[in-house]
Amino acid sequence: MSAVIGALPSPRVGSARPRPRATLVLAIGVLAIALAWAFVPGLFTAHDPLAGVAAEALQPPSPAHPFGTDATGRDLLARVVFGAGNSLAGAALAVLVGLVAGTAIGVLAGSSGGFVEESLMRVVDVLLAIPGLLLALSVIVLLGFGVTNAAIAVGITSIAVFARLARSQVVRVRRTDYVEAAFGSGGTFFAVLRRHVLPNSLGAVVALAALQFGSAILQISTLGFLGYGAPPPTPEWGLLIAESRDYVATAWWLTTLPGLVVAAVVLAANRIAAAIREGSA
Repeated sequence: MSAVIGALPSPRVGSARPRPRATLVLAIGVLAIALAWAFVPGLFTAHDPLAGVAAEALQPPSPAHPFGTDATGRDLLARVVFGAGNSLAGAALAVLVGLVAGTAIGVLAGSSGGFVEESLMRVVDVLLAIPGLLLALSVIVLLGFGVTNAAIAVGITSIAVFARLARSQVVRVRRTDYVEAAFGSGGTFFAVLRRHVLPNSLGAVVALAALQFGSAILQISTLGFLGYGAPPPTPEWGLLIAESRDYVATAWWLTTLPGLVVAAVVLAANRIAAAIREGSA
């Protein structure tokens, strides 16, 4: 009897795995739809995001207008779809700025050591001491308004995070035996850095870039909501919510539906980042 019971499959095997896989597939699907909106918005709506019909103002969601219409009769779904291009492109630029500048600073600090490392990391500490939103607003004041400038500002706020992670990874890899052996066998500094240190230290940085993508979408939407992003009537997710805040009590769909889209895309990006981080661990 005990042999039969021992031969039965354990109910614990695989019982906790389908749900994370399902959430990852769902996250990939959500992000894929958002990217499709950004690249080919015309496939998802036939309405003009800038032109409205006054007689159709503030209509609730319906088959003709799945997300309803705004105060000027513009189709809200069309504005959300076309706004994906501005929001996602801005987030991608922000991540690129932080990734390139922060990784360069971190790699240089971690591989050089001494005075160079101390100087660079003190600059990073100063950036970390300034609240992100305050730093972003300061940069926008210097550069001017617009999605591109807002993206650069958000990217600058993430430089310190990338720099600290890149430095810690480079320092960790430099202390390994195979790197010491590469130096001992006559390898030059830049050759060892290119062949051994960078390939084995940037996995976590890539995972952070995926995580920062979701954060950048949220920050750019916040700046757009505050009026520092795209100028009206440009479709941009944060601006859509800002334009609709006066109609919260009478037209709930104007703020709720774009807000749900932003939340879904950010959560999807974070779920994918978590999967990348688990794979690189």
